[in-house]
Amino acid sequence: MKLEAIELRHLEMELVEPFETSGWRETIRPCIIVTIHSDGLTGYGECVAGAGPWYSYETIQTAWHVLEDFCIPAVLGHDISSAEELQAKLKPIRGHPMAKAALEAAFWDVLAQAKNISLAKLLGGTKDRIESGISIGIQKDIPTLLSVIEQRCAQGYKRIKLKVKPGWDITVLRAVRQRFPTLDLMADANAAYTIADLEHLKQFDEFGLMMLEQPLEYDDLIDHARLQRELKTPICLDESIKTPDDARKALDLGACKIINIKPGRVGGLLNAKRIHDLCLSRGVPVWCGGMLETGIGRAANVALASLPNFTLPNDISASARYWREDIIEPPFVLEPDGTIRVPTGSGLGVRVVMERLERATRRRATTRC
Repeated sequence: MKLEAIELRHLEMELVEPFETSGWRETIRPCIIVTIHSDGLTGYGECVAGAGPWYSYETIQTAWHVLEDFCIPAVLGHDISSAEELQAKLKPIRGHPMAKAALEAAFWDVLAQAKNISLAKLLGGTKDRIESGISIGIQKDIPTLLSVIEQRCAQGYKRIKLKVKPGWDITVLRAVRQRFPTLDLMADANAAYTIADLEHLKQFDEFGLMMLEQPLEYDDLIDHARLQRELKTPICLDESIKTPDDARKALDLGACKIINIKPGRVGGLLNAKRIHDLCLSRGVPVWCGGMLETGIGRAANVALASLPNFTLPNDISASARYWREDIIEPPFVLEPDGTIRVPTGSGLGVRVVMERLERATRRRATTRC
């Protein structure tokens, strides 16, 4: 498949409500939509880099620069038949996994369309629905949090993830457990603690959590292994797993018992699938994390989560959880059983609504061979 033209769009979309973690707060979500034109087909991918370098060193500005000046020139005009070939051409560019993942995702969409199959089927998915959980950011107080949880449970979400940080953790979790004693509950620290907080973190075992996600530094494996030996609660690694090799090292060290897979963080769907396969071979469950994606990135995540070892509820919520009006149709909706349907149409299986895309676009650039 010859990549004839590649377009970049910088979008800004207002969230339905602010989203706050231990390290940052968002009300407007930026992203880059990558569009590949090849053999009369159009494929879309989403770059999940944020406005600032809080979750990752990548930002909208760095991703745009790397895509426009390095990634696109490396592949434009070439005949490429697989994601492996695409990755090989991008390999000389060190780092910048979110930029690479967006370009690769658009290629996967085109490739699936060319084969007239869904992206889920092309990736090896086996499910027609995926389990959906929801992430709840830090709230102004505990009564507000309890009200939000009650609302989300009423909507049908089966698993709740709470953002925690020092000062917003033990008391909060205790209140939640008292109000919702049987709720499937997990906590996400976004690297807010250090190994010096070991005794404090042991208190998390009191709450019967499904997992404690990324409690320590974003680039650490060694201290997580030490912490996991001291905790009954399974540790799930997120930011620490940037490559399939990171996943192997983490499992070898005993640094975690669960892995969160985000395609943007690990450099694309191909690496995400490799991590999935590794964990499947080790008997380690995985789930798909979210990065406040538009419907384009959400569709790719849903396809990925249809693989068999995504056995835990994913951070893939209904479109209306984040957007008053998504840029795709049909929007993703939560089914009564707490699942989201996997699109069956060719490629991503959703339609990009161009007038909505145009309204959200702040700048664009197209390169042709």
